[in-house]
Amino acid sequence: MGASFLSTVTSLVPLVAVPSSLNTATTVAIKYSTHAGAIRCIKIESEVNCGDGFHRRDILKCVGVSIGMELIASSGCFIETASAADLIQRRQRSVFLSNIKDTLYTAIKGNPELIPYIQTLALNDAMTYDKATKSGGPNGSIRFSSEISRPENKGLYAALNLIEEAKREIDSYSKGGPISFADLIQLAAQSATKATFLAAAIRKCGGNEEKGGLLYNAYGSNGQWGLFERQFGRADAQEPDPEGRVPVWEKASVQEMKDKFSAIGLGPRQLAVMSAFFGPDQLASESLLANDPQVSPWVQKYQRSRETVSQTDYEVDLITTMTKLSTLGQQINYEAYTYPVQKLDFGKLKL
Repeated sequence: MGASFLSTVTSLVPLVAVPSSLNTATTVAIKYSTHAGAIRCIKIESEVNCGDGFHRRDILKCVGVSIGMELIASSGCFIETASAADLIQRRQRSVFLSNIKDTLYTAIKGNPELIPYIQTLALNDAMTYDKATKSGGPNGSIRFSSEISRPENKGLYAALNLIEEAKREIDSYSKGGPISFADLIQLAAQSATKATFLAAAIRKCGGNEEKGGLLYNAYGSNGQWGLFERQFGRADAQEPDPEGRVPVWEKASVQEMKDKFSAIGLGPRQLAVMSAFFGPDQLASESLLANDPQVSPWVQKYQRSRETVSQTDYEVDLITTMTKLSTLGQQINYEAYTYPVQKLDFGKLKL
């Protein structure tokens, strides 16, 4: 590798023409000839103000650009094609995800009372994960009647109905096949959680929605969702997950909650930050958790954070925990929802 690099540098340095005068702005031209179909030349304009010759960084910039171009040119048509296809697929998924968010935003805005139930739906779908057998997790199995009717899922029918209605709309405009319940349930929890963040910002602005929106956009957590959104391509389970894996949160003791979180690799910190997902009464959940000496410091930390303008500690930790929960045991297909692009027949174009 080193020998190849040095030989490349040696072959490229003579291409850099050093002008006779370096006291004024100088144009350095690097001409580069490659195989057919590749880049032919490049022109670099740089400001040079030194009396003794090029600065070392100027030489390195020129050589670095040339090396980069040679690597690109020598990579061949296969890599160029693969890169173009990858960019197209990323764009397709990005557009599709944006449309899904719009659909969910509208659905949740019209049914704000369902927000805590949507969050619990996503949590319970994920909490079926069993670390020992690598089974269960956020795989959409909660959609089956035998699972949604279990005691821990009591009261979640309306949230599931909202998901099903949104799915019908999303599938109607999807170009890359129907969206999985596994993906949609987790994305709905994201939208519901964002709605709570926005509502908190509006309250801080005395109920003014416009000012609240500006506050959330300025200080909110939109930029923290990147990893969560890349985990997009879960497959649906074809049968319900086994019973007995998810506590009835409203009846569970703190120790039972801690044991369940510990079983999937999470601790008191994550338990505290997820308190809003344990049912419609977050204050009741936090009051219960505050009685435990391991969980209480985190409960207090997040309560203080929610009182600040940015809520940074609370929002970042919640998004991080949601991201981990949303992928437990799942194989993500990063090509999901992509589709072949129709090729243009240039022979039929009339110029």
